[in-house]
Amino acid sequence: MQAFTIDEDNNISVVASSKEATNGGGGIEIFASAGELAALAAKWPGTRLIEIWNSLPGVEPVRRFTSKPVAVTRIWKSVQYLKPASGASGPRVASKKGSAKQKANRPAAQPNSKAAQLIALLREPQGATLKSIMRAMGWQAHSVRGFISRQLGKKMGLRVRSFKRDGERVYAVKG
Repeated sequence: MQAFTIDEDNNISVVASSKEATNGGGGIEIFASAGELAALAAKWPGTRLIEIWNSLPGVEPVRRFTSKPVAVTRIWKSVQYLKPASGASGPRVASKKGSAKQKANRPAAQPNSKAAQLIALLREPQGATLKSIMRAMGWQAHSVRGFISRQLGKKMGLRVRSFKRDGERVYAVKG
């Protein structure tokens, strides 16, 4: 039966069996079911569950969970998709260091999409005013702000600056 190990740095590994997992070192905890993970999580602070979740590949990072059982359920479901690593490097699958890879793999804007059009406006040397973006995109102000925050900032990882020039809101992105 497949089992999972978690070390002090919240690195989660997949191993073929619980026996194989016991050959690890000190500070490694083993779980093979959602119940065992819940028993371990009962003695952990909530921040550790957040760190574990945010270190898993392919998940949307969170700032908090509504409860520990919710966190345990989400983590358990997510680790089911992890595969054991083969080779001499060991079975390490998910680690905190993987978040740099996640940022590098963020989606790029498709050509001729709304995101690509907006990025082109924001890359102008002076940036783009809120009003000019609303005119160009045919959106209302709250839609522009939401799209910049969610799509460009969080999903695509672009750093969009917002500032006022002559009393008017201006957005700009470098690069």
